[in-house]
Amino acid sequence: MELRHLRYFVTVAEERHFGRAAARLHVTQSTLSTQVQSLEREVGGPVFARTSRRVELTEAGELLLVEARRVLAQADRALSVARCSVNGEIGEVRIGFAGVAVLEGVLPADLRRFHQAHPCVELTLIEQPPAAQIQGVREGTLDIGYSPDLDLDDVGDLVLTRRAGTSLSIAVRRDHPLADATTITATDLMDEKLIVVAADEGDETLLARLQITPGEHSAGIHLVSGSLAVLALAAAGVGVAVVPAPTERITLPDITYRPLHATPTGLDVVTLSRPDELSGPVRAFLGTSVGTES
Repeated sequence: MELRHLRYFVTVAEERHFGRAAARLHVTQSTLSTQVQSLEREVGGPVFARTSRRVELTEAGELLLVEARRVLAQADRALSVARCSVNGEIGEVRIGFAGVAVLEGVLPADLRRFHQAHPCVELTLIEQPPAAQIQGVREGTLDIGYSPDLDLDDVGDLVLTRRAGTSLSIAVRRDHPLADATTITATDLMDEKLIVVAADEGDETLLARLQITPGEHSAGIHLVSGSLAVLALAAAGVGVAVVPAPTERITLPDITYRPLHATPTGLDVVTLSRPDELSGPVRAFLGTSVGTES
């Protein structure tokens, strides 16, 4: 039994007339009669009692009408759901992110634009370091990553899109000597214990940007896993924290921020995604963001 047979049957049942039903379906009356006869052969008996003026449902036809309407409604819903998914209107987008993407405003802006256009799509956010985002996008546990361009040496199989650039700052206790300095360079940090966010204990990418070699930095380096941990240690006077400049939006009682000048480069916020993405919602999300692929 085909859905077409059920649609023809329901239309005839509603019109109680083959001619009107055929016109409504945009088919010939002979074609409609043939399809109904095919349905009746599958049922094993008549579903209509035909007269010269009118068509009435048999008892089997009355029962079939109830079930046929249910089947057609479910089929229409299944098609609608599939179309909505292809168009990015329903489904889920799983996003890995680093704190700098939030503080820089890139991720919140993208989320807002997408949610306004696709309010029925579920957005799942997971805070992760760059290496974990790369792995998640590759393995399919994440759809998109928002990351600083650190520890991204081997991402040739992914699409990397630059979204924003930012500079670096230092965060220190208000009573630290550097708190009153107007100009701070990497050279000024050579005698300071540095606190740096790192994905793991071996991640020293930011230090390389500052042209600081851990083994040659006599004051020591403290690698931690998150922005708040960096600020907590700086507020405790453990050392000087090197942070992306947008971190200055986080206000803590004992912390002051100063710009870090004369560094070779700052940081870029990038998005990571898969080439040839198949998910409609993910493609729609990527379409709402604006950046430069590399």
